Amino acid sequence: MKPNSQQLVQDINSNMKRVKRKIVVLSGKGGVGKSTVAANLALAMAEKFPKGKVGIADLDFSGPNIPKILGVENKRFESPKDNKFLPITGPMGLKIVSMAFFLDSPSTPVVWRGPIKIKALRQFLTDFDWGKLEVLIFDMPPGTGDEAISVMQMIPDMDGVVIVTTPQEVSILDTGKSLVMSRKMDRPVIGVIENMSTFICPSCETTHTLFGEGGGTKMAQEFGTELLGQIPLDPKIRADEDQGISHAFEYFKPVAEKILEKVDKV
Repeated sequence: MKPNSQQLVQDINSNMKRVKRKIVVLSGKGGVGKSTVAANLALAMAEKFPKGKVGIADLDFSGPNIPKILGVENKRFESPKDNKFLPITGPMGLKIVSMAFFLDSPSTPVVWRGPIKIKALRQFLTDFDWGKLEVLIFDMPPGTGDEAISVMQMIPDMDGVVIVTTPQEVSILDTGKSLVMSRKMDRPVIGVIENMSTFICPSCETTHTLFGEGGGTKMAQEFGTELLGQIPLDPKIRADEDQGISHAFEYFKPVAEKILEKVDKV
């Protein structure tokens, strides 16, 4: 690692020295509901700890959806104090940082090349005052490209990576790559969450496996990790997110508990 990179890591560690647990939510492809999983895990953990002790960093600059999911998309950052921005406060006292809070409107695109995104990532990790947190969740951009690699390098003391997949084979193929990348970079893999595992028809209450079944279990077995949970495809989750509310984090409570237990055992 270059000297200036070492200094950056020191600056990030200094800025986040009061953050007890750092958990990355990652997927090898888009469309698996990674941001939905990250937001609801954060809400489930926020219910467990005192108000203001859980945060979520939305690092997907091209698709910063966390503010919409949490109902705070119309808020904006205030001017920095002592060269530090303060996170936006969301439901249940959740502390939130997202590129969306810098944009003129939710429809404003972030048209940046890779080097600018990497520079912005560095600022997101050094220029915000998170205060004292029990947990900070990082919602990563999809894939295994420059942005994901950079965050992995910038946060060497992360407590672990949670991989999000859906049951179908094409998703497992891509998300498996993100798991392998995490291990190659010596980042502990906490386990796999299978999202959209089943669909329960609201009319007839019949359970359907729209995207196949057993994919998350197969992936966990193949890569020697744990299946942390299976989240159903519930129309209520979609409806809640469109309105900027979420009651669906009830599904995520046992998963969040399992993640915290595994992190705290290390």
